[in-house]
Amino acid sequence: MTDPAAAILEEDLVGQLIPNLVFASTAGSAVQLANASLGDFVLFIYPRIARPEDPVAAEWLAIPGARGCTAESCEFRDLADDYRDLGLSIYGLSTQATADQARACERLHLPYPLLSDPGLALQRVLGLPTFTFEGHQLYKRSTLVVRQATITVAQLEISDASSHPSELLAQLQRCTGR
Repeated sequence: MTDPAAAILEEDLVGQLIPNLVFASTAGSAVQLANASLGDFVLFIYPRIARPEDPVAAEWLAIPGARGCTAESCEFRDLADDYRDLGLSIYGLSTQATADQARACERLHLPYPLLSDPGLALQRVLGLPTFTFEGHQLYKRSTLVVRQATITVAQLEISDASSHPSELLAQLQRCTGR
């Protein structure tokens, strides 16, 4: 079920400074998004990564873009070197607890940290799309590319999680001529 709210458009986000928010990270230290030491990065935002033993509800499968967090995370993992060649590090963000995300990082061998935003702080500042499932407000799949603390690419309500990382990479490569 989609939460009623004024729809934010991708073009509304491009050109905005990334908010100066701090999130717990699976890397063991907090990550401050606006910290210049982070450099340029891709922030992919997803509803939640399920554990292999978790049953997938039919209602979950009916939500456009909800399914595929593991596939998306693994595709970003597999393309991490290509993103690094473009000067971009990778971060994932969801409302899940850091401990749950740490287990996913270990199980999926992710070379980048996942950030925890249980209070939807990034949503409140940027107006990112969310939905409610089983009483929990979750992020709709979205991605921000941040260069020099400014959002340069915003993709909201992504429906194809597994192909999204490679499509974004191709777009960025075309823009840089690589």
